Amino acid sequence: MGDRAYRWITTGFALVIPVLLGLIAISVFSAGWPALHKFGLGFFTSSDWDPVNEKFGAAPAIFGTIVSSAIALIIATPLAIGVAVFLSEFAPRWVRQPIAFLVDLLAAIPSVVYGLWGILVLVPFLRTYVMPFFKETLHLGDTPLFAGAAYGPSMLAAGSILAIMVLPFISAVTREVLLAVPRSQREAALALGATRWEMIWDAVLPYARSGIIGGVILGLGRALGETMAVTMVIGNRHEISASLFAPGYTMASQIANEFSEATTDLHVSSLMAVGAGLFVITVIVNVIARWLVWRMGRNQVA
Repeated sequence: MGDRAYRWITTGFALVIPVLLGLIAISVFSAGWPALHKFGLGFFTSSDWDPVNEKFGAAPAIFGTIVSSAIALIIATPLAIGVAVFLSEFAPRWVRQPIAFLVDLLAAIPSVVYGLWGILVLVPFLRTYVMPFFKETLHLGDTPLFAGAAYGPSMLAAGSILAIMVLPFISAVTREVLLAVPRSQREAALALGATRWEMIWDAVLPYARSGIIGGVILGLGRALGETMAVTMVIGNRHEISASLFAPGYTMASQIANEFSEATTDLHVSSLMAVGAGLFVITVIVNVIARWLVWRMGRNQVA
């Protein structure tokens, strides 16, 4: 009887998570349905956002979400993999744990603290040094990616702060995957005459590829849903621009900025529809990441 009761109790606890997920999905989609029903799929392709005339389109927010997350992954992925390789392959034991703890500690810093740091430190640094370097030193000011005035709050600032925020997630998953690579894989490469770097590059990293990709996608899921820090540094302008120096919007920052000011039912429903789209994207990305990490773990057991 005790075992049976324990089994049913733990099963009930386990079922709470999908039930909560389902309830969240139902509430978000039901609240966003009026906007989706009125505008259809054009809601996700239109750039109009006019609460006065009740015309709404989420394309700039979707564009900003994708671009800022892509910038974050471009910056964070090589850094995170480099940190993971150092900790798993090169670092002495007495250095490994303190550095790993400090890297993981980045994930525990509140989002608003990152936002304040971004306003006070990152944005002035980008405006004073980085943006002029791209425009004047590298002469890239005439290219679409680096055109326009360098005000500071921009897609580049949002992507940079997201890179710092997702780095510990990618690094932690990559480190665990690299530590799970069998020792025989390393010894076989070294026995064939490979150097230590060749062993890592040709034997360890390819073996752990699916797990590393899973960690990167997991970091992408974190970047897609980040709200407060991005809202404070992205500039919050509802338009699509090819320049990384231009302000933008993300789906999460748009909801955070406008939800308290939405006065009409259609405006609220449009914001909920944006949230529904972000919910679907985030769930899909996280499912893919978890599947890749699970696949890596199964291969290790096999």
